[in-house]
Amino acid sequence: MNGNSVRQLGTLGQSIWLDYIRRDLIARGGLRLLIAEDGLRGITSNPSIFEKAIAESHEYDEDIGAMALEGKSAEAIYESLSQGDVESAADEFRPLYDSTDGKDGYVSLEVNPHLAHDTDGTMAEARRLWAALNRPNVLIKVPATANGLPAIQQLIGEGISVNVTLLFGLPRYRQVAEAYISGIEARAAQGKPVKHVASVASFFVSRIDVLVDSLLEKLIARGDKDAGLAKKARGQVAIASARMAYQIYKEIFGSERFRRLAAQGARTQRLLWASTGTKNPDYSDVKYVEALIGADTINTVPMETLDAYRLHGEPKARLEEDVQEARLVLGRLPELGIRIDNVTQQLEDEGVEKFNKPFDKLMQTLAQRSPQHLTRGS
Repeated sequence: MNGNSVRQLGTLGQSIWLDYIRRDLIARGGLRLLIAEDGLRGITSNPSIFEKAIAESHEYDEDIGAMALEGKSAEAIYESLSQGDVESAADEFRPLYDSTDGKDGYVSLEVNPHLAHDTDGTMAEARRLWAALNRPNVLIKVPATANGLPAIQQLIGEGISVNVTLLFGLPRYRQVAEAYISGIEARAAQGKPVKHVASVASFFVSRIDVLVDSLLEKLIARGDKDAGLAKKARGQVAIASARMAYQIYKEIFGSERFRRLAAQGARTQRLLWASTGTKNPDYSDVKYVEALIGADTINTVPMETLDAYRLHGEPKARLEEDVQEARLVLGRLPELGIRIDNVTQQLEDEGVEKFNKPFDKLMQTLAQRSPQHLTRGS
């Protein structure tokens, strides 16, 4: 076990979470084994993960049929199934949550993705899910859209722990951190405890390279004066963005403003590296793990990436290597006609839709699997 590369990440200050959930993983002891052997410290979920879990297995068929016969809608069935998995996983992680005094051991559940641009709807659903789950070691996922920001601040102020998701850009990251700190300040001003209000900022990584690389490859193919610079930037922008995000994290949470809150028990809003499965076969299958190992961070990985890192990962704190080079990579993008803020806004818009589609597909699947052929809202 001493040679387990995944487990060694913990000694470098990074928590590994799993970007996957399914009933049989929990019920058959697989999750407990990952916690014991790999030092797994949390789970994240999203509509796409639940869609695959329910559509690609028969683990849920009996419950789906029973709830359908009771006349429950497809959305009500989804909520029951997803909440059941999150509750079971959270119970498995509860000893870790307790032993780390609330630093790790979290399981995340996302609000309905169709609420991404609805502040009031997001807050109402987050409150409802938080109350229904009724566990201190869950995080309610709220997207980092412009309309999500005020919801994040309000929910944190109410003591609801939040996983801020679909975060791509550095300016938006600053806004997310501001929303968290403002929420904590509001709560502290009311004389309410802040110690066990948790939040992570989920910075999506590999999707940045997928989009930017497609633009760079067009420049490379043209073979003009910018081709050399484009080649140097290919596959580097996502990691450069993450490294700069970490520098912002240290600046914000090392400030006097936050130190005053920390003295009252407030925790930092840790950066969580999301979308860390490698999508380009030309790159290492652990590219977005190896480069982003750093203290007080989280990496949530798909099962395949977890398995790959266990096999051939080489743990070393690399997150603060080549920070100046990261700054240069991002600074040169305008020379290539690439505006990173436009890229990250596009990714946010696409990200919302990428969660809407599997959510809607899952509603159709549940309707088709049920004896009464339910439709949404029936």
